[in-house]
Amino acid sequence: MDAPVRVEDAANKINLTLINGTGYVFNVDDYMTLRQKHRIVGALVGTCNMRGWSANDCTLPLELTPYETRFLVERDIAQLVSKQESLLRVPVANELAEYHGLLEAGFASQAETLKTEKLRETERNISKILEGKRRKLLKEGVLEADIVIDASKILQETADNFVFERKNAQLEIACAHKQTHPFKTVDLPAIENALKYKVFCDFWTRGYYVTAGDAFGADFLLYPGDPLQYHASHIVILLDTPIIQPLDMIAKVRLSVIVNKICIFAYFGEERAETDTKVEREVHYQTVQWEGNREKLGAVAAPSKES
Repeated sequence: MDAPVRVEDAANKINLTLINGTGYVFNVDDYMTLRQKHRIVGALVGTCNMRGWSANDCTLPLELTPYETRFLVERDIAQLVSKQESLLRVPVANELAEYHGLLEAGFASQAETLKTEKLRETERNISKILEGKRRKLLKEGVLEADIVIDASKILQETADNFVFERKNAQLEIACAHKQTHPFKTVDLPAIENALKYKVFCDFWTRGYYVTAGDAFGADFLLYPGDPLQYHASHIVILLDTPIIQPLDMIAKVRLSVIVNKICIFAYFGEERAETDTKVEREVHYQTVQWEGNREKLGAVAAPSKES
């Protein structure tokens, strides 16, 4: 059942906004905290305002996997919240006034920025502008000696004649709401794959950055450091049973060779470990590396060793 968030809890935890069954992060400071302090990467799914959407050039918000969301909530790093009621209700008069005030301030800021840039452009091209005006006056019959053009007056005219067209304004759509919205904490959605969640938690505990491995035909990728600075060292593949068909194993291991990573198979064992509250199945791992070319490489290397 939903429960209102206490003020002291909200101050100490990161808010994960519930959307489509998982948590989203809209605040840049929260994103940096999750990545740098807690080794949670997620996936940036926002669009750059000027260039449109690109798979290699995304921005906030950050979409977390259900496993990352549960992991953060269970460790009291974050809380899953719903803002549906506050965002769907009709705004009151003071909220509308605040919104329009922010909108007007944004337009005024754009107008000032464009005016400043227009003056800078005029100043950069002032010599060409002065020459153009001089030629125009000569064509109109004004004598060379009578032509007096002041650069400062041209800059002042540019400033006085500048008009900001609102129809050409860029409407700023902030990622995180500037106003504070009431919210409620909500229960975590159920995890569909218990093995996948346990494996995620296990490798995180071992110090890895753990990300989705779909792009490499795996369930997870393991990074020894931040993925912005390191390549993945392992791919992790989950098995429903401890038994894998030989051709499937060869295909997965050869895939890991092609992408230059170590292959780890993870599966539940038959034994169960009893804890204070429940009985849990143990996760087993099998690390496999392809050595099909070992003899061939040894034969090639042998002559150089003798020499």
